[in-house]
Formats: sequence, C-alpha cells, structure tokens
Amino acid sequence: MSVSKALPHDSATLHVTGAARYIDDIPTPPGTLHLAFGLSDAARGVIASADLSAVRAAPGVVAVLTAADLDRPTDCSPAAHDEPLLATGEVHYHGQPIFLVIATSHRAARAAARLGEIVIDPRPAILSIDDALAAGSHFEGGPLTWVRGDVEAALAEAAHVIEGEIEIGGQEHFYLEGQAALALPGEAGEMQVHSSTQHPTEVQHKVAEALGVHMSAVRVETRRMGGGFGGKESQGNWLAVACAVAAQKTGRPCKMRYDRDDDMTITGKRHDLRIRYRAGVNAGGRLLGVDFTHHVRAGWSADLTAPVADRAMLHADNAYFIPALRIESHRLRTNTASATAFRGFGGPQGMLGIERVIDHVAHHLGLDPLAVRRKNFYTKTKVQETHYGQPVKGFVLPDMVKVLVDSSNYEERRAAIAAWNAENDVLKRGIALTPVKFGISFTLTHLNQAGALVHVYQDGSVHLNHGGTEMGQGLNQKVAQVAASAFGIGMGRVQITATDTHKVPNTSATAASSGSDLNGMAVKAACDEIRGRMARYLSATHGLKPRQIAFKGGKVHVGGLRLSFTEAAKACYEGRVSLSATGFYKTPEISWDRSTGTGHPFYYFALGAAVTEVVIDTLSGEYRLLRTDILHDVGESLNPAIDMGQIEGGFVQGAGWLTTEELVWDDEGRLRTHAPSTYKIPTASDMPEVFNIALWGEPNSLPTIYRSKAVGEPPLMLGISALMALSDAVAACGTDYPALDAPATPERVLMAARRVRR
Repeated sequence: MSVSKALPHDSATLHVTGAARYIDDIPTPPGTLHLAFGLSDAARGVIASADLSAVRAAPGVVAVLTAADLDRPTDCSPAAHDEPLLATGEVHYHGQPIFLVIATSHRAARAAARLGEIVIDPRPAILSIDDALAAGSHFEGGPLTWVRGDVEAALAEAAHVIEGEIEIGGQEHFYLEGQAALALPGEAGEMQVHSSTQHPTEVQHKVAEALGVHMSAVRVETRRMGGGFGGKESQGNWLAVACAVAAQKTGRPCKMRYDRDDDMTITGKRHDLRIRYRAGVNAGGRLLGVDFTHHVRAGWSADLTAPVADRAMLHADNAYFIPALRIESHRLRTNTASATAFRGFGGPQGMLGIERVIDHVAHHLGLDPLAVRRKNFYTKTKVQETHYGQPVKGFVLPDMVKVLVDSSNYEERRAAIAAWNAENDVLKRGIALTPVKFGISFTLTHLNQAGALVHVYQDGSVHLNHGGTEMGQGLNQKVAQVAASAFGIGMGRVQITATDTHKVPNTSATAASSGSDLNGMAVKAACDEIRGRMARYLSATHGLKPRQIAFKGGKVHVGGLRLSFTEAAKACYEGRVSLSATGFYKTPEISWDRSTGTGHPFYYFALGAAVTEVVIDTLSGEYRLLRTDILHDVGESLNPAIDMGQIEGGFVQGAGWLTTEELVWDDEGRLRTHAPSTYKIPTASDMPEVFNIALWGEPNSLPTIYRSKAVGEPPLMLGISALMALSDAVAACGTDYPALDAPATPERVLMAARRVRR
C-alpha cells in the first residue's frame, strides 16, 4: 500500500525551485485592478470627517470606496456579523480598514491609501485585560463557568494550597505567504475567487452575501497556501470580499495582497490570556481540586473567540485527572485587532495553565515536576472522565513517558544538571518533561464532515478533489496516498487539483487537526464505491464473485487473470460502468453542549511528550535550547516523513510562542512589533543543538483513516517543555518560585532570576 510510506511532499520540488504557484503567481488578465485599504490611525473613536480627494486624484486610482458606497451591508466575520468590510462611522482598533482604494497597480493603490485625511474624534480605548475588566467589557454578557465537583471543599481538605497567575502572550502567525485574493467577474453575476484561505466555503458564503447572489454563483478555488496556522481561517475573508465587491462594481478582475506590515497590523493573532489559579494537593502532590480563572483578550469583534476560549477550558486538564475543577472564562472585548484561530485554537493556553500549576506544586513540595505529573496522570487501566464528562480511553501516555524517560536519559541528566548548578553561579541549566493530551474534532459538531470527488479515467489515471486545503502540511500527499492504496496503484497515477467549491460543496475549514481524518475518509469512501463497481463488473464478465477481484501492486487480479489497472479501467469504461463517485464522511460518536460544558466533543485524543534541556545566562537573561527529545503518537502514520516534519515544526513554533515571539502594543493601541525587524520568530540558530524525534507507532484504537492520528496541532504544545525547562533553570538561582510569564524573553528570564535571587 502507498499509505504508511515516507514519501516526499507532493509539491516539494515545486517549493524548493520556486515553481509552486500561489495567489500572487497566478497570471492576471489584462486590465486587472489592485486594491489597498486605508487604515485607522486610532484605536477607538468616531469618524468626524474623511477627505479622500487626494486619494481619488492620486496616479493610477480608478475608484475609492467607503462603507457608504457599498450596495448592501458587507460583513467579513465568521459568524457574529460584527465585522464590516469598511468602518461604518466608528473605528474600533488601530489598523481597521476605513476605505478601499482601487488602482491600476499594487504600488499605486498602497501609495494612494496613505493620502486619506481622516479626522477621528477619539474615545477612551480599552486595550488591556485590566482595562476590560474595569470597564466590564465582556462578550457573551459575562463569564462562562464550568464546574466538576466541590472545589472549595477540596481546597479546604488539601494539605497544601498554592496560588498564582501566569500571563500568556499572543502570537503572530507569520505565514510566509501573506493574505491574498484575486476575483474574476463572470457573466450573469458569477464570480470566481482565488483565495489564500483555509475555509473556501466561508469565503464563498461571505462573497455571495456581499454581492447579493446565491452561493452557487460564487466559485472559490485554493490550490495551496504558503502557510496558514489558523491565520487564514477567517482573516482571508476581507481580501476576498473586497476583491469581489470591487470586481462587481468595475467589471474588471481585482487583486489584493497585504504587505507584511499591513498584514501584521490588520489581522488577528493568537489570544493572549491571564490565568489565575488556586490548587489544592495532598502531601504527596496529588491534585485534589483546582480553581482556574481565564481572562481572554479577544479584541474588538467576536471572530472565533467563543470556540477558542471554550477549547482552552476543555484542555485545562491536559493529561491529568482532577477530581474537583472549576473554570471561569472571561472573554474580554478590547480595542485591538480581533484575536483569531491559531494552531491549537486555545488548547495550548489552557494546557499551559495546568502545566504551570504542576510546576508550581512541585517547587512548593520540593519534588521533581515529572514525579508530580506522573502521579496525576489519567490512568491506563481504569477509564476516568474529563471534567466535561468524556471518558479518556486508550490513554497510553504513562507508557510513552516511561519510554521517553529511558531514551532521553532523563534521570541521569537531571542529576547532572543539579550538580552543574551547584558549581556554577552565572550559567544555570534546567530540564523539563511535559505531556500532551489533545482532543481531535471540531467542537462545533456539524463541522465534522467532509466530501470528496474522485474520477478514474479510461487510461487508468485518477483525479481527485476534496474539501481540505493544502497549506504546506502535506494533506494532499496523504490523501493521494489513501487513493493510491484504495486502487492498489502507484502514486504517479493520482492527480490532486485545487480545492474548488464547485467540485466539493459545503466544506469545513482545514483546521482542528482534522484535515486528514475527514478528507481521507471521504476520499476512501469515493474510491471504495468506484472499486466496488469495477469489481462487480469484472467479476460478472469473468464468471466470478466480486470478492475474487483484488486491486494490488498496480494490477487487478481477476481470478487467475492479471489485468493492469489501465486495462481494467478501460474494460469498465467500455462496459459503461460509472468511474466517478462522490464520497462523504462524518465523524461518529461526538456530541457537545457548551452551555453546560458537558459531552463527548472529541473523537479521540492525540498524545505526546517532550523533554527539553536549556541553559541560561543569569547576567543577561540570554539562553539556549540545548536538547529536545520527543515521543509523539500519530497512530499508524499515513506518511512518517510528513508527520516528522509536522512534529519538528510544531515544537519550534510552540517554543517560539513561549520564548521569543513577543507582541507589543503602545499606549495608543498601535502594534509596535509589526515586522520581522521587531517580531522575533525562531530561526535555525534557535533550534536545539540535539533534536531527537520518534513516533510511538501504535495504531489508533478507533477506526480512523488507516488507524492514523491527527498531527497538525498537538506537536505545538510539546514546546511547553521549553518554558518549563527555563523555569527550572531560573529556580536554580534561589529558593523562591520563578513565576515565569510567557513569552519568556531574555528580559523576563533576567528579571525572574533576580527575583529568585532576592
């Protein structure tokens, strides 16, 4: 079979040669116009006047649109209808689009957009979590609370109660390809849109709504993205809608792409959180009860904050059974860019909260944090329920941790680090092992579905299309391997084309780590349907039963006769057998009630663990990741090479979020870290000097696609081990708990070391 083989990414050669085509590479028709937004320079206020005469007179400008020039209210939000394409009288964050320039070139549009004279009557801006709490600025009317057990009684009975809080910063997606879209007007109101989006159907819906047409009149196509990480789940709506509206008004193709500074200023980031905690433990470190308060800075609009904050609550337990747990989640409206989806979708923030608790408990009791983690793991032998009522089945994490402890020489290295720290005052080392238990499925149940379209041609070649989008993660290659395995043919016969809403309708976003699970099963269903038709025809014509037909090794075995797949396809075509089929899949066994915080929101859990060792300079706060060892559970891998790449990249992105990637807004609400010069993503030099990754290798206990497990998001949370290792190193400077916030920049590490020493 083609599945489980370590094959290269289907576009690998195109990527490294520069031949891979992205939105900005698509040849545009003559007369294509280019768009740029004019942006607010205030975080909050009322537009008192807007003089756009200089904009309209600028070279190359064809038209300038404000909200008043649109034919109907035009919304870009995923669901709440609270994000107008252009500001309608008020501005809510620095960088909000106010007007749209349509010009003959990208440069002309950008230059003209800076000429607008907008007078904004300022209003007091709510910028921080503290501002929002003071103003009572909540979404959903106030906090959402979930409770399991009697937390106060548990804390009263505990031998030790620890309290604290952690600030968790946001994160810029920093996809290599910026946001981009191209709209091509057709006849009778039709519109074709090329969009760099993780959610073509949402773009189709928002464009149709903006144009006043049915969704069937809008065709959205996405061949690939140069990265997404959640930043193209909803944020691409603005460009696609702007291009479509401009194309409808001018009758000409329209294209838009953000430059990096505009991209970082306009678009949302990972949600930053403040997590407060009270935790009660017995004398041995077993958790009895935990009380969490999540303060979530959401930005100016709802976007995807509700499900993101929900998932932070869902992952507040990570890998630990907590008998009594209370979580109070505040979703706070602020005058900043609306926070949005980001790899892990709230799970990393919730998970970091409980890892901080474990770390703090271990320090308080003078124990190895790993010992406390192991003591609190869900059990493998007795099925226990999460705080939202889902049984934790197939929990092999204790076994995985044992293997990782041995393979990484954790115990010996921890002893060596303690000896090192006793002898060295300036350089301190730290080590930490942290686990991951991440739920796989969309928490909005109806999104757990996928469709596919598969054709077999008479020459034996296969064409397939599915609802997932390719953003570099290797989804198309995995799905092609599924199709090749279904027909028993080589990969060279399978052709995947762009995701297209006119081929597969009503797609879900490629998100929630479900791309392979959903679309792989949908493609397999379509392939199985075609293969069944072929088997029935060939068996009938040769006097056999369908079960006597086998597809393997590029051949179709018809009793003792071996046909090439091409011969079999041609014979079925000439026998008037339909060689085209749609496939559909919906995830079973899931249900969820977010109001009560109860149900079975996940089909299964992906598991993993990482050990990271660091060294810090206590005089400067500078540090290095010395070594990372990872053992990750991907089930029966569809493609080990791609999965290894996802694990490597996920860890580095997670470690970057928690160490180097700092977002800074000034007192006026301006994002100051809006370019690579001021926002530090991890580079090759930030990688651990020793980086060991292994796959657990046991098949998924549930019937997922070829018993694989999702691998998109879970590895990001392995990066928590880097922050906990830094905390361990800082703790070696004295006796107080470091209380290290994230991102743990060198400045924060230095200040924490000084606090501990005092």
